[in-house]
Amino acid sequence: MRFTVVVADDEKNIREGLVEYLAGDGYEALGAADGEEAMKLVDSGNVDLVITDLRMPKLGGGELLTTIAGRYPGLPVIVLTGHGTIEDAVNAMRSGAFDFLTKPVNLDHLSILAKRALESREMARKNRELEAEVDAQKRTSSIIGKSAEMKKVFDMIRRVAPTKASVLVTGESGVGKELVADAIHNLSPRRDGPLVKVHCAALAESLLESELFGHEKGAFTGALARKRGRFELADKGTLFLDEIGEINQNVQIKILRVLQEHRFERVGGEETIESDVRIIAATNRDLKEEIRKGSFREDLYYRLNVVNISVPPLRERRDDIPLLAMSFLREFADENGKKIEAFDPKARQAIYAYPWPGNVRELRNSIESAVVMTSGSFVGLDDLPPSVRSSGEERDVRVPIGSSLEEAEKILIRETLVAQGGNKSKTAEILGIGRKTLYQKIEEYGIEGSLATKETP
Repeated sequence: MRFTVVVADDEKNIREGLVEYLAGDGYEALGAADGEEAMKLVDSGNVDLVITDLRMPKLGGGELLTTIAGRYPGLPVIVLTGHGTIEDAVNAMRSGAFDFLTKPVNLDHLSILAKRALESREMARKNRELEAEVDAQKRTSSIIGKSAEMKKVFDMIRRVAPTKASVLVTGESGVGKELVADAIHNLSPRRDGPLVKVHCAALAESLLESELFGHEKGAFTGALARKRGRFELADKGTLFLDEIGEINQNVQIKILRVLQEHRFERVGGEETIESDVRIIAATNRDLKEEIRKGSFREDLYYRLNVVNISVPPLRERRDDIPLLAMSFLREFADENGKKIEAFDPKARQAIYAYPWPGNVRELRNSIESAVVMTSGSFVGLDDLPPSVRSSGEERDVRVPIGSSLEEAEKILIRETLVAQGGNKSKTAEILGIGRKTLYQKIEEYGIEGSLATKETP
């Protein structure tokens, strides 16, 4: 992407010199002899940065800065002046200037400031886009994701929600299986009924039966009163059985009966209770393997697995990481009363590069930790947990003395591809070249193997 920079200065030699220098830096640089001319260029659109002299005829730099701040919030302005004072600098910064430089201008310093200003603008733009996307998704579901893999999950949820079919949600621990159950219930005709959840692995075998089916007074030691079970409480609604693979055979048989006959008895009771409940079960186990081992009933498996929704791990849907991270950042910033705008580029890259073995749950916990640790308006690399931080640490590229420029370029491209996990879009962005150019270089230098062909979704 080529950025457009407007240089406003009534001194022709300075204006033209800065335009020529910035054009050499790769910008589309436009000159303006005064503030009014500069404002016309800004109003015409597609301007990314303004560099203005403070003292000019018609419309001075101060008024230009104020006008831009009012009409185009977020458009960075760097102020230059040959009459610089501390008071001028303070007033310019208060009016919203990105930074302040005195003449004669140090061109290297100006180049660095321009790059920082544009990076800040781009980061703010990406932040706004992510926030808008998060808001749009949260209006329809508590599940966040835009990857092709998650679009398949959303499609299955929409198809199965209006039906009465039992659903088995599978996937690794921490991928968000409970959120799938929430979405199915909320989109179903039972949305006005109860959604009752049971974490089967968290209950002892002796208690699970009572929790599910209830018990009568005196049914066992400690049963001091009648208790309604979760099947009874979920009548006309949905019952979510998390970690269904953890329950014993006796309870499996009773669940199977409810699925078949829609009735059950409380523990220690004789009254048969009718049950109109939709079952959604979840597991991180391979239930077919459990069937082979004899620990899970095959007939119950097929009753539960009328529709199977498999939630992919986070490492297989990397496009969802920025959205999820931004959502968690907003959640925990609000919770902790902090004003945090976004992640800085190094932190963002580390979050994207990390493999997230603990899936969405680990990402959520890591962002909460980072929000607690940061003291600024951006989460930085040092705020992230050590395991995540290490994925964003800079790697050295070693180029042997005596290498040709072509050999050095080949090494740099190959090592950057490795560091980015084969993501050619990110590699091109880091190297400052277009994707088409990168593809040509890969082919030209014969950079073969999975890194040259893999594209992160």
